Amino acid sequence: MTTLDSTPELRKIPRYERWRFQIFGVTWLAYAGFYFTRQAFSVAKLGILEDPVLGETLTKSVLGTLDAVYLAAYAAGQFIWGAMSDRFGPRKVVLGGLLMSAVATVFIGVLPALVFLVPLMIVQGLSQSTGWSGLLKNMAQFFSIGERGRVFGLWSTNYAFGGLVAAPFLGWVAYDLFGNWRVAFFTGAAVVLAVAVLFFLFQRNTPTDVGLPRIEDYHSQEAALLDAHAQEEAPSETEEPRASLKETVRFVLGNRMVLILGACYFLLKPARYAILLWGPVIVSERLVDASAFTAITVPVAFGVAGVVAPILIGQVSDRVFHARRVPACVISLAVLVVALAAFAPLTATGNMWVMVAILAVIGLSIYGADAMISCVAAVDFGTSKHAGTVTGAINGCGSVGAILGGLLPGLMGAGALFTGFSVAAAVAMLLLLPMWRHMPNAE
Repeated sequence: MTTLDSTPELRKIPRYERWRFQIFGVTWLAYAGFYFTRQAFSVAKLGILEDPVLGETLTKSVLGTLDAVYLAAYAAGQFIWGAMSDRFGPRKVVLGGLLMSAVATVFIGVLPALVFLVPLMIVQGLSQSTGWSGLLKNMAQFFSIGERGRVFGLWSTNYAFGGLVAAPFLGWVAYDLFGNWRVAFFTGAAVVLAVAVLFFLFQRNTPTDVGLPRIEDYHSQEAALLDAHAQEEAPSETEEPRASLKETVRFVLGNRMVLILGACYFLLKPARYAILLWGPVIVSERLVDASAFTAITVPVAFGVAGVVAPILIGQVSDRVFHARRVPACVISLAVLVVALAAFAPLTATGNMWVMVAILAVIGLSIYGADAMISCVAAVDFGTSKHAGTVTGAINGCGSVGAILGGLLPGLMGAGALFTGFSVAAAVAMLLLLPMWRHMPNAE
């Protein structure tokens, strides 16, 4: 039987493996689904800026400020919801976030006045921030450290896939089918509501919730000798007691590697969010004759590379560097530094294929480093017990940096913008270099 865990010496229990596949699938879908409400505002910007009424008040700089408001709420939420996922479980947190995001998105489409947009973007940011830490907490309960590079590398294609598919799909429905930018919001909300229903039906927090042992027990030599029926009847008391909020905060603040990963993610995330939130506008400014649909679809190259990158870097970190996450991340960052520095001079030609190529290289390198820092390394160094809090803290640091990714493109030209991103990536690489041989605890 083919399973996500390729460790040959462990006997596979069909019921356990089915739940692992199910949790992988439903959590992957949930995070990809968040992008259909997250990207709706990015897609709608082209129509808003051309709207003869709204365009006078919702200028490019105002839209950038709204992105910053959203990202500030997103960053604050990361620190809150990560700890809540550890305390109360991801099911309640993530499901609530999906529902709140869908409702907020509908109201943004109906009420696009600035007085309503500010509070709605705050709600959207808080809703979106439930996803990453909660879902990674969920995954950490079903997958052990020796397989996380491969499995989490594949799993973390969700956000690249979401960014890749959501914008073109929403743009096609809004502009080509209906000719109305508001439809992008309503379509995104409908997709997320459907995902919420699937999440409610198929997700569970831990193996013990369905009468199975903890993943650490299942993947131990002792557990491999147990009878499958005994595994199914394993009592829920085998689950570790929940850590207190004070204990988890102390763990985060006292863990040097977690703090370094947070600082690196703060430096890395602005570049990804600038392209994610402003990609169509950046492309339309560099390719002056591009149509709205072309401006939306060219950044697809960034997303396609982003789907491939986490799979590759996860394999490299597990098989080449033997579960050491830092070397693979440093290599990705080195490529990213060069690609970001080359963006402005290369795209000055106005050639669409040059734009596609450089966005693909940036996507490959930035998503590789991003997935390793915010996903695999965050869970490894956080351990399964503190995975929610640690991933929330690291992603929260990144989301503070991402505020700049939403704000700066509305204020700066591409040359200065991408040069600054290149310098930030170089600093992140230098911070990680001394940790080249650092390994997490095997939990």
